[in-house]
Amino acid sequence: MSVIVIAFTTLDGISSDPDGSSAAPDGGWAFRHGPESVAGDKFRLGATLDDGVLLLGRKTWELFSGLWPHRDDPFSRRMNAVPKLVATSTLADTSAWQNSSVLEGDLVDAVKREGRDVVVTGSLSVVHTLMAADLVDEYRLLTFPTVLGRGTRLFPDGTRLAHLECTSAERVGAATLSRYVRENSVDGSGR
Repeated sequence: MSVIVIAFTTLDGISSDPDGSSAAPDGGWAFRHGPESVAGDKFRLGATLDDGVLLLGRKTWELFSGLWPHRDDPFSRRMNAVPKLVATSTLADTSAWQNSSVLEGDLVDAVKREGRDVVVTGSLSVVHTLMAADLVDEYRLLTFPTVLGRGTRLFPDGTRLAHLECTSAERVGAATLSRYVRENSVDGSGR
């Protein structure tokens, strides 16, 4: 089991509001480069979605549940089919997006017990909690050629030390997709 964080980020490490849905002053920075930069399986998740589980915070889940169920391309079918866990203390009804359920109990304990690969998308509060517990095995980052200078960082001040190895980097539209795993780890677990 691996915990894989996928994130849109700017050159200066900002990951908040890439699509503009939070109405941040500089929001929508990733979509400025056109839909082809963010559409489809840009993070190369492939079979990971077939065998894994998607972990989302409430806000990201609410945003995605309004988008993905209405799409029918091959990647959207995978997103709709994957089991989805929602880390929330306020959301009770997950029927808006098939295969969704509220994560039971403590987030860190639930991830430690999970037997499948866990893919975390968006949901910076969830990502930061998993980082603090040293549970992230891999980062797949789509970095856009934008510098914001403000916003919520993927790696905020106080993030614990982590030694990572870059396993790939490739241009994807206007952005660069890079993959980092725990250093000295063959399977990505590094633990």
